[in-house]
Amino acid sequence: MKLLTPIRSEKVWGYEDWIASTHKDGPQKDFIELVKDYPLLVKIIQADDTLSVQVHPDDKTAVELEGEGSRGKTECWYILDCKKGAKLIAGLKDGCTKEQISDAIKNGTISELMNSVEVKKGDFIFIPAGTVHAIGGGIRLMEVQQSCNITYRLYDWGRPRELHIEKGVKSIKLEADTKDCFSDGKPFSFSPIAPLAQNFECPYFSLVQKDFSGGYSFLASKNEGYELLFVVNAEKLKATGTASDGQKVLFESLKAEQIFAVSPGEKVTLEGKAKIIRIKAK
Repeated sequence: MKLLTPIRSEKVWGYEDWIASTHKDGPQKDFIELVKDYPLLVKIIQADDTLSVQVHPDDKTAVELEGEGSRGKTECWYILDCKKGAKLIAGLKDGCTKEQISDAIKNGTISELMNSVEVKKGDFIFIPAGTVHAIGGGIRLMEVQQSCNITYRLYDWGRPRELHIEKGVKSIKLEADTKDCFSDGKPFSFSPIAPLAQNFECPYFSLVQKDFSGGYSFLASKNEGYELLFVVNAEKLKATGTASDGQKVLFESLKAEQIFAVSPGEKVTLEGKAKIIRIKAK
């Protein structure tokens, strides 16, 4: 086990901490030492104000628009905390066409086409690549995404930042195009918003949530690369990692929002009371 050190980036709407990253735009030295190119990127996003309305391309569209080697960006959000009544945007209303979307962006009426949903602490939101979305003000969340930093802004609430309308509209997938996203082998709805079940799986990553009081242990797979252990909350929690070669490392007094890299074949033993999320790349 290795505790990863966050990299903070201040934004006009708040800030984000890249807590597990080998991406060139924010590589963590302590993670790069373990993995040269990890396919996922994990962030903490503190949205004091509403983020831009944006969209990310899928893998194919990313290559078309940005060149070979580019990845798309499918992501999910876990709400760590939020103000009462906080909302986010996840998807467009039924029946929208790309022509309508383009016109609405130009006319400043895009908000009329968007699905706005109130969230609460513990909610989970899946955002497949191509989904129009925005995080509202007063929300703190953990984001798991493909390791990609391509964002196309469609609308920015009057802020004078660059928009990427042509590329953004080309990247949008309407509801009928998102049926290939799965959870536990079943079609996943367009923008599910619900408390995170014990397991979630999509083509790029899987998440397993565990609540426990007393203890919990697991053995990381030897054949699936590094996995990540995110602490949602903790009370008198300590962890012991026993590597496949028998070497041990002990962490005392784990804290909320810490994240650890767990090596292949490592046994992790947790003692105390906590809620954790195990994150694996597919």
